[in-house]
Amino acid sequence: MKTGEQIVQSLPWKWSVQGRIFIIGGLGYMFDAWDVVLNGYLTPLVGGFWHLDAGGKGLVATANLIGMAFGSVVWGTVADRLGRKKAFSLTMLIFAVFSVLGAFAPSFGIFLVLRALAGFGLGGCIPVDYAIVSEFSPAKNRGRILAAMDVWWPIGGTICGLVATLLVPIHADERWRWMLVFMVLPALLLFWVRRGVPESPMFLARVGKETEARVVIDDLVARTGAPAEEYVIVAQQQTEKLSATAAFVQLKAVWSYAPRITATAWALFMTIMLLYYAALTWMPSILRKQGYGDYAAFAGTTLMTGVGILGVLLSAWLCEKYGRKWVIGLSGPAAGITLVLFAVLLDTKGAALFWLAVFGFLIQLTIPVLYAYVSELYPTSLRASGFGWASAASRVTTGFGPLIFGTVLWPTFGLPATFAIVGVAVTAAVLWMSVGAPETKGRELDETVSAGPAVLPNPVQG
Repeated sequence: MKTGEQIVQSLPWKWSVQGRIFIIGGLGYMFDAWDVVLNGYLTPLVGGFWHLDAGGKGLVATANLIGMAFGSVVWGTVADRLGRKKAFSLTMLIFAVFSVLGAFAPSFGIFLVLRALAGFGLGGCIPVDYAIVSEFSPAKNRGRILAAMDVWWPIGGTICGLVATLLVPIHADERWRWMLVFMVLPALLLFWVRRGVPESPMFLARVGKETEARVVIDDLVARTGAPAEEYVIVAQQQTEKLSATAAFVQLKAVWSYAPRITATAWALFMTIMLLYYAALTWMPSILRKQGYGDYAAFAGTTLMTGVGILGVLLSAWLCEKYGRKWVIGLSGPAAGITLVLFAVLLDTKGAALFWLAVFGFLIQLTIPVLYAYVSELYPTSLRASGFGWASAASRVTTGFGPLIFGTVLWPTFGLPATFAIVGVAVTAAVLWMSVGAPETKGRELDETVSAGPAVLPNPVQG
């Protein structure tokens, strides 16, 4: 007899059922992108308003990303201990409230605190959203669905760029405030919509809430038109209380589960996201320094995020055709190479923008598959926490990365060498992945993962 989890993972995909979860979860991810990309546009404007040096400008992104790091850990733990639904709604509310307060910050110090608190709320979106979407998705489509989730990132980044460009006529001293206010109303609307999303049936089953799990599963079966069949609910543990040390208990469990897998997840997250966020945070400033006006600098950054939509759509097909590891292993280092070419050819505007667009395309081949891959490496009891801690590690790295980038690496080594250093780190991470973690294509979510060597599959065989 099948388990409730197997019933959920074998259901046919319906846009009116699982697709609704995909869209609602994806919209939260869109705001994550909007807010992170916004750091790049805020940096020169806030820097001019408060007369900041390079180090002060770097703190704009650092505060927000460090807040996201804490949010990833805390909300990932909440999701694994108390349920996905609670975290699913509250993260967006916290983000919206502190974003609008940040728009009225009277000093740079208060602005940084409010940006960190907004990041704390938003930092929970990625681990929680990926956990809940993966647990509602059929196994045969899961990789494609989770990779497609990342299409919301370039959409969010592009919307941010378009808004920033449209607001250029407003005086710079007021423009940054309007940039923050602009995204609050849709974020509040999304918070309201998220309240109607059901709890993950896999979470309910795991903690022994059989009656509630059956209600959700039976509703999914009926709405997808699947034939009803008997199933059992297998409880793995009782609901655990949330405490001040819960996040670190989950961290210990994440590393105890499979040290090589967790090391792989962290290495991939830290290097690939550092490459992307360093480019994203400083790109408007790089282009402005090169002589681009505000319109051209903002439009160039928007080009990088907009082209990424095509990359995400292709990644959703590639990861199911050839597997997660092949896509990450080839596109990640290639993205680093194109960013170096952009920096080398920066004096030739047409060539520089071409390679910037290619980078935007390639990095969005990598990131969607990375998110799908890491969310599949852990069982239900650790999925949000495993993803959350890996995301937190990357947020800390990318939080201090832009600060070090602008104050040390760029002035000392120049752009080409700086981007090359990060590209080499990405290459080292994917080489470790080839032996440190298994392929997850076609695997059931709670199937036991081997922590031993995992050789890359033959791409011809898929």
